[in-house]
Amino acid sequence: MIRVQGAECRVGGFRLKGIDLEVAKGEYFVLLGPPGSGKTVFLECLCGLQRLRSGRIEIGGEDVTLLEPRRRGIGYVPQDYALFPHRSVAQNIAFGLVARKVPSSERDRRVDEAAGRLGIRHLLAREIAGLSGGEKQRVALARALAVEPRVLLLDEPVSALDEATRESVCLELRRIQRGSGASLIHVCHNFEEARLVGDRLGVMRDGALVQTGTSEDLFSRPKDAEMARFLRAGNLFEGTAAAGGLVRVGPLEIRSEVAAEGRVAVSIPPDEIVLSSGPAGAGEANVLEGKVVLASPRGAFARVDVEAGPGLRITVHLPKPYALPALEARVTLRFPPSAVRVFKP
Repeated sequence: MIRVQGAECRVGGFRLKGIDLEVAKGEYFVLLGPPGSGKTVFLECLCGLQRLRSGRIEIGGEDVTLLEPRRRGIGYVPQDYALFPHRSVAQNIAFGLVARKVPSSERDRRVDEAAGRLGIRHLLAREIAGLSGGEKQRVALARALAVEPRVLLLDEPVSALDEATRESVCLELRRIQRGSGASLIHVCHNFEEARLVGDRLGVMRDGALVQTGTSEDLFSRPKDAEMARFLRAGNLFEGTAAAGGLVRVGPLEIRSEVAAEGRVAVSIPPDEIVLSSGPAGAGEANVLEGKVVLASPRGAFARVDVEAGPGLRITVHLPKPYALPALEARVTLRFPPSAVRVFKP
């Protein structure tokens, strides 16, 4: 549905660097990255608010690179919603339809349908200035959906919400996207938010798209140490690698399948570590003993932190059903050499 090839754009001193991306029809794609990485600029290029210096954008097989925004079939919700404060909710929702010269009867039908989908029919006569932040968000989404877009772009759609309501709103966005059938790109900087809604994720850094994949791919196989750190993949340590896949991390010796020498960074995904009791078997690699210092349920999994040496804290994710170990309990950690990722420091 969306195909971007070699997209380059300059905005002031910032440069978008040759972005290649495909998003399938009906896919919910989440674009992550730290502030200033280029996520918003990329969305603005997709919807035509910024012009490419080079590259190509296709939507549904149609080259839209040079088309004006209203002809691209895109619904866009910017981070600040960009609503007209002294117009009614109905007038805001109808704005894109008026620009597209949709007949009034069809326009009224679409406004009513979009408002109903977002549960804001009772607000249609209200002015934007008197609405809450959550109500404004729903109006902005209704306006984007009213044009029946092939593609929906959401820039930090839940960043202004408190953590308690963020999850429910994300699940509602997922439901709305499934109901509309649109391909969706959702920009955020929170990995847990991305994991909650995304079919697939991409991470931007310094104007480049660094890595794409499922949340499991990115979390378990980050491309480099900086990616692991950004995704908070856990268990990222610095050490010294020697021949034969041996890496020394503090007082510990860890085996990996990666041939490296010298200073390295090591990442061990928390969900690839097995927590048990009992000593290591003869010749068994990567068996560490330690003391439980944190045991906390996190919904689909439990987080357990184990102190495996001075200043060395290792996080383990236990899948359901799990039995939480007691604090201060002595436990054994096991992980295969294949689970150890080795990067340049």
